[in-house]
Amino acid sequence: ADKRSHDRDLNSTKRLKPFFTGRDLGTLRRPDIRAYIEKRKAAGVKPATINRETGLLSAAINYARREWDWDIPNYAEGAHLKEPEGRVRSLEVEEARRLMAWADKSSRTSHLADFIRLALNTGCRRDEMLRLEWERVDLENNLIHLAGVNTKSGRRRSVPLNREARQALLNLARFRAERCPASPWVFAHKDGTRVQSVKRSFSTACERVGIADFRVHDLRHTCASWLVSSGQPLPAVRDLLGHSTIKMTERYAHLAPE
Repeated sequence: ADKRSHDRDLNSTKRLKPFFTGRDLGTLRRPDIRAYIEKRKAAGVKPATINRETGLLSAAINYARREWDWDIPNYAEGAHLKEPEGRVRSLEVEEARRLMAWADKSSRTSHLADFIRLALNTGCRRDEMLRLEWERVDLENNLIHLAGVNTKSGRRRSVPLNREARQALLNLARFRAERCPASPWVFAHKDGTRVQSVKRSFSTACERVGIADFRVHDLRHTCASWLVSSGQPLPAVRDLLGHSTIKMTERYAHLAPE
C-alpha cells in the first residue's frame, strides 16, 4: 500500500482478473496476451492504460520467477503498444493573466488564483502542490523542498521560488494565519482540512475567460514552455520539473529550435 502507484495497480488488477482468472501461468503464450490487448482496444481503452496493465502482469510473473523460483515463461514482457506523443497545451501570457485575474476576483475559491500562480511559476505537479506542507516551504531561501515520497519520479528535488511564486505562498500563509493557523497544509480550507481538488473551480475559471481545452496539468506544460521559449537549456528545465529523463523534456524542444 506504500507503493506510489498502488491505486493504479489495484485498478489494473481489476481489469486483468476477469480475463486471466483460472489460467495456468505456465501455459500462457503471446497470443493470450495479444487477445487481452485486443479486447481492451475494442473497449476503447487508451494504449498507455493497456501498457500499464500488461506491465503489471509482466511484473507479477517476474516476481514469481525471481522470488518463488517458478519455472514459467513471461510472454507479457515487452508486449507494449505504441503510445501517442504526450499532449502539450500551454497558455499565452495574456491568457494566463486573464485566468488569474478572474480567479483573484472569485470569492468562493480563495486558493485558486494562488494555485494557478504557483503552478505557472514552479512547474510543480498538482499533487505536489495540493499535498504540500508548510514545513517543506522555505521562504527564507525561496525554496520548496519535495522529498521522494512527494514526487512522481520518487526523487527528491528543491524548487526555487521566483517573485510570483513567493507571493502566492505569502497569500496562502496569510490565509492560514487568519483562518486555520494549526493546519499543516499549504492549500487548506477554512477548517484546516486539505484542499483535495481544484478541478471544478479551475474548469469554471477557464470557461469564464474563454480558454478551451485546458486542464490543470497544462499549467505545468505552460511553465515548461515559457522556460524553454525564454532560452533556458533543456537539462535545467528537466531538473526543475523533476522529469526522470531528458526525453520527457524534449517535447518542448520545438519552442527553441536552436
